[in-house]
Amino acid sequence: MALHFTTEEFTERQHRTIEQLKSRQLDGLLMFRQESMYYLSGYDSFGYVFFQCLYLDLDGNLMLLTRAPDLRQARHTSVIEDIRIWQDSADADPAVQLKQVLDEFGCRGQRLGVEYDAYGLTAKNGKLLEAALSGFCDLEDASDLISRLRVVKSQAELEYVRQAAELADLAHDEAYRLAGPGANEGDILAAMQGVIFSGDGDYPGNEFIIGSGQDALLCRYKSGRRKLDSQDQLTLEWAAAYRHYHAAMMRTIPIGKATPLHEKMHTVTMDAMQACMAALKPGRPIGEVFDAYARICDSADMKQHRLNATGYSLGTTFAPNWMDWPMFYHGNPVLAAENMVFFLHMILMDSDTNQAMCFGHTVVVTETGCESLSKRSLDLVVK
Repeated sequence: MALHFTTEEFTERQHRTIEQLKSRQLDGLLMFRQESMYYLSGYDSFGYVFFQCLYLDLDGNLMLLTRAPDLRQARHTSVIEDIRIWQDSADADPAVQLKQVLDEFGCRGQRLGVEYDAYGLTAKNGKLLEAALSGFCDLEDASDLISRLRVVKSQAELEYVRQAAELADLAHDEAYRLAGPGANEGDILAAMQGVIFSGDGDYPGNEFIIGSGQDALLCRYKSGRRKLDSQDQLTLEWAAAYRHYHAAMMRTIPIGKATPLHEKMHTVTMDAMQACMAALKPGRPIGEVFDAYARICDSADMKQHRLNATGYSLGTTFAPNWMDWPMFYHGNPVLAAENMVFFLHMILMDSDTNQAMCFGHTVVVTETGCESLSKRSLDLVVK
């Protein structure tokens, strides 16, 4: 099997999940999030685009219901032994087959947790699930159960995060090597992604974000490439992934020269980064990290140019995005804990002048504060 963790670590994760099920008075968990399946068993696939469910009960039984293309995928990448296949047909209803399997496990009349907040459980599949299990068992939303376990990383996980951070730094170097007047955005993306693949990295959970000119103010990927002008600006947001563990970075690179506003915004983002890293401490609500970002930006008359969040947790996530739970926003009561991993992004976007300044890197919470996993400078570099 192509396992990235020891069977002992998977067993320990399953035991902790079972303890959480018991504390919530649940008899089992129906998982539809690929992240949960990977975390508990190693199962590595994008088969969650179809109906697919991993079941765990209080006795430690694991059962995967999936389609035929994922039978060998599960055998090769996971510790799951009980794999059931539902057959494609015009009138296929895999939720009915799931009910039949759950009946074998004695689930009739039980209380089962469900990961409703999952890309794999579409509204249609959710209706099929509830129709099939209506009157058979009670369902309760347990979307957060494994997410809360995953947020604190083991030492083995942190090794993969650090590998991802090293690859992200190499992608950073490629971006700065190629950026400059006349550079093609496509060449920059190809070099950044190429060095990650050469370093045994994976596809990230979503596309790299690249934008120049007025598109340097965008926080999402969009189709279409352009060449950089003699005076321009280039914003890049990327994440390297290693064994699906992500480390993200962000930079705005002035092309030709930096404007006075670029320089002012960079000063603000650096002050904000320092304040946010000082606020990210174990035992403190992570909403305080956003408050630090907002305080610095607002005191510099940049309130209208900032966002309403300033980063989020990172871990092993699958398409369509690399963002994980929880996020930095005002009032978020989640307490930071040692070995949590976060992406801190300091974003300023002035739509009146079409100028941007965005810097970010990945940090790990330590015993007393936090540590940047990137070895690259946050200085403003003009290309």
